[in-house]
Amino acid sequence: MNFKDFTQKIGDLKTEKLGGLEAQFKMAPKLRFKYNQEKIVASKPKKAAVLALFYPNIKNETCFLLTKRASYKGTHSAQISFPGGKIEKSDTSLQKTALRETLEEVGVQPSSVEIIRELTDVYIPPSNFLATPFLGTICKKPDFILNHEVEKEIEVLLSDLLNEASITAVNMNTSYMNNMEVPCFKLNDHIVWGATAMMLSEIKELLK
Repeated sequence: MNFKDFTQKIGDLKTEKLGGLEAQFKMAPKLRFKYNQEKIVASKPKKAAVLALFYPNIKNETCFLLTKRASYKGTHSAQISFPGGKIEKSDTSLQKTALRETLEEVGVQPSSVEIIRELTDVYIPPSNFLATPFLGTICKKPDFILNHEVEKEIEVLLSDLLNEASITAVNMNTSYMNNMEVPCFKLNDHIVWGATAMMLSEIKELLK
């Protein structure tokens, strides 16, 4: 999709009804279905926020940013995700959290980002986080500056996300599940699953 066409949709994106859990659950691991709202509230999840940032590439095609997390001894080591993280005491809102974390992780200045809207929260059972995604845009491709938390940036064409051929399923082995089939997106030869895939599923429905 041409970036000019994308920007012309922004007004509609701000008011269009969100797909919510129904859209997210199309790409949810079976493990996630065990947690209803009552269980989530009872677990007292930590709050976090992420930014789905859309921008034009050098061909003026609409892209969005994913990152590959650095490897570490933790639940989300080396996973593909949006820039973001947990809320800090200095953050006055979850939107501020998403922008601050994006600045820290990939060097994008908050003042350059237009926040289009807040999306549906995603509960992440393994780490007990409730993550709030924000949809944002920037008028030109940033010069990304990665910090120690990020191994690399991943620039994905919006057209690839909207392509049904990007949806597949893989068997996963992690610290909390063994040989479980999970739905995922295959984007730029990366497997995107879990909370990030759930967020992308809602974004995909919104943009279609």
